[in-house]
Amino acid sequence: MKKLITILLVLSFVFAFAGCSANNQTEESSTSVSKSSTQTNATKAESGKTSAGNKSLVVYFSRAGEQYEVGVIEKGNTAIVADMIAAQTGADSFEILPKEDNYPTTYKELTDVAKKEQNNNARPEIKDTVSNFSQYDTVYLGYPIWWGDLPMICYTFLEGHDFSGKTIIPFCTHAGSGNAGTQSKIQSAVPNASVKEVLAIAGTDAQNNPDGVKSKITEWLASQDK
Repeated sequence: MKKLITILLVLSFVFAFAGCSANNQTEESSTSVSKSSTQTNATKAESGKTSAGNKSLVVYFSRAGEQYEVGVIEKGNTAIVADMIAAQTGADSFEILPKEDNYPTTYKELTDVAKKEQNNNARPEIKDTVSNFSQYDTVYLGYPIWWGDLPMICYTFLEGHDFSGKTIIPFCTHAGSGNAGTQSKIQSAVPNASVKEVLAIAGTDAQNNPDGVKSKITEWLASQDK
């Protein structure tokens, strides 16, 4: 009888210990799942900031044809940079196109037209418009430097849209002039916007050193978040 009681006590102890171990294992597994879910939600929230909280648009004006130092090109220098920025940011894109494209494809004639437009403070008409422009918080504005300034058609775009409360992040391509002080010129055209420092890319680099330009864009974009 004593042996039977002893055996029953031992079995009760074993079952009780097994039950505690099972409960502990379940609690640890639940904790792991909870942590994993929290981390996943945090990642989604972080990755959704740009698309949901700050919608961006890359707007650019660019010309192909004969260009200084790079010869005849099929894709404009500024267009190349614009596509890189759009790819890295996931922003929408809009190319500024003239309603009547009277721009020559030869370099000398193009510069003559650009100078004439500048002297006349012209505002060439744009072919299309940006639908729902109000939805964008940040606008990356790209342009070539023509006679130390933005092409006049870019002013048409700036003056034709409401930039109140928006952030403009300019980028330009050039043949040695750098950004030509265009940050302040853009700010004067749209005083209700916040205009950041201009990224200046040499046209020769846009055509011949794409990897270097991509790296420069990556660093530039990272600096915008600081």
